[in-house]
Amino acid sequence: MKDLVPIAEKIAARLIERRQTIAVAESSTGGLISASLLAVPGASAYFLGSAVVYTRDARRLLMDIPDEAMKGIRSASEPYAKLLASQIRARFATDWGLSETGATGPTGNRYGDAAGHCSMGIAGPANAVITLETGSADRLANMHSFAAAALNLLLRNLSG
Repeated sequence: MKDLVPIAEKIAARLIERRQTIAVAESSTGGLISASLLAVPGASAYFLGSAVVYTRDARRLLMDIPDEAMKGIRSASEPYAKLLASQIRARFATDWGLSETGATGPTGNRYGDAAGHCSMGIAGPANAVITLETGSADRLANMHSFAAAALNLLLRNLSG
């Protein structure tokens, strides 16, 4: 996580400078994105909360996304990452929402994605969604790669 904190520090500086806030919805990173943002002193100025949305129950209970809203959308996809980012932003009334959903490994997920597949999204003054394929089945390495990619996606859009 130590190499994620410098990215989080740059994000923190921009959010504080702009007096903007963020909330995070993550899945396969298990809180690593949030932990990186919270590792920066003064995080309470910009970080309002997060949720680890790892299961369907978590999606329904924490994100208030019913099964009906998922018609035509599958987990670990760009449309789902976009939905999660928008929903976490709305639930916390923040300027930015950041999301991550993927398959860390060592095997793929039930939707046919290989280990190392992750979709990330941001919602806010800028909106973006990307998919990363690491080609690796290393669970811990993928968690780290996914968190770094999500943080860098946010940083790029904060810089624009």
